[in-house]
Amino acid sequence: MVVLLLLVGVFVVRISAEGQLVLPPQPAGAGSAARDAGGDTGRDGEADAVPRPAGAAARAAPPLPGSTATRLRIPSVRVDAPLTRVSLDADGWIDAPPAGRPELAGHFQGSVTPGEQGTSVIVGHVDTAQGPAVFYDLGRLAKDSRVEVTRADGTTAVFTVYGVESFTKHGFPAESVYRATGAPELRLITCGGPYTEKTGYQGNVVAFARLTETRRAA
Repeated sequence: MVVLLLLVGVFVVRISAEGQLVLPPQPAGAGSAARDAGGDTGRDGEADAVPRPAGAAARAAPPLPGSTATRLRIPSVRVDAPLTRVSLDADGWIDAPPAGRPELAGHFQGSVTPGEQGTSVIVGHVDTAQGPAVFYDLGRLAKDSRVEVTRADGTTAVFTVYGVESFTKHGFPAESVYRATGAPELRLITCGGPYTEKTGYQGNVVAFARLTETRRAA
């Protein structure tokens, strides 16, 4: 699956007591500018821009049949969120959950359900006008962190994070992010990178994870 789309956010970020903008945590090594995989890099450049499974994520668990995702848990960054379904908006961008429901994460219906063979995509706001949202701490995720997705069939798909990156909007390596890898994988996506009051966030934070365990309800 190749989907050329981004999650775009123009929301209010927090201001410190000193009057400074307080941005959400960014992936280690992101610095002040998000990674740009665009330009003349082509497919090889895109592939080089995304992490590869290693460590605990090197070996994938067997894929699961399709089943609606109902809840997302990421213990290391205290995410415990109900899941809704999202699709594309009229302009072809991924339609994030309603801004009035900052606690929601959204499974993109154009992708496989979490745990199926292929790459599943879950999106969420980083913040809203009211403050931090469900994926505020996504950039803080470390390699080997666990991501748990509860499914309607009673199973929990457990993924292991093998990389977290920040990409500019214009350099987003869509094909490499969304493509099927031959294993059940998951992408968690929110807004990130530099921020301006005029245009909002200039990029996206993407967490890459692979299915490594399946738990079944007792």
